[in-house]
Amino acid sequence: MAMRHVRASAGLGAAVLLLSTFAGVAVATELPLAARLELLAGAYPDAIAGASDGHLVLRDGGAALPIDDGRKKTHAQKLAAGDIEDSLSQIYPLGACDMRPPRDFDPGRIRNEALMKRLYGGSADTVARDLVAIDWFGERLRVTSRHGVAKALQAVAAELASRPKLKRYLIPSAGTFNWRTIAGARTLSVHSFGAAIDLNTGFADYWRWAGGAKGRAVQYRNRYPLEIVAVFEKHGFIWGGRWYHFDTMHFEYRPELIAIARQAGASTCR
Repeated sequence: MAMRHVRASAGLGAAVLLLSTFAGVAVATELPLAARLELLAGAYPDAIAGASDGHLVLRDGGAALPIDDGRKKTHAQKLAAGDIEDSLSQIYPLGACDMRPPRDFDPGRIRNEALMKRLYGGSADTVARDLVAIDWFGERLRVTSRHGVAKALQAVAAELASRPKLKRYLIPSAGTFNWRTIAGARTLSVHSFGAAIDLNTGFADYWRWAGGAKGRAVQYRNRYPLEIVAVFEKHGFIWGGRWYHFDTMHFEYRPELIAIARQAGASTCR
């Protein structure tokens, strides 16, 4: 279905400008909302037909989802109840180079829950029907088979298996499928959809542990090798260590954001 009648907000352009404000990130090329929606549909071809008249049309026969709810939101409000436009408004930067995310730079942490439920299932029981077990360095982890998630995670494991020095960071996994809300929020975690994995918590850093939950400015920290991040990104996963509200053990399958990053040329490496 052709993408038409899609209105881009001024806030979308701000994502690219934001990328140029901190060291180590190459300036991205602006992508209009219509282009981002094309890449979103291309990332889930079995589920998304396209965009028309301000709505995202899905192939399940259900109601089309509004792309823009028309509300002007703060960053916190986008995290709590983001629309589809909001979820694409910040460009995730790729690469195995270090960066310090500026305040409220959370590409991918803003999600549209209605779309996630349409992609993976609206209840724990529905999601569970599509879970499969994969081998993760001797552990059996349950992830969704929808949209190539299980195959992508198996590909990550296969590539990382050739780098034994990294194994200590990868296991034991802190979990995959778990139908739950995000700590301190009412929105569902991507773990609820079987499309996320947490690595060994022994190396994890998390914004709430750093005092962010008490309203203090968070001090970013990461102890995972960025070599691991690059492999996950190659196979369609984004990393929570790219967020101001960082969660460094967390990876989630968001191929649309990886595709947008590649198209825009967004990189942590100059």
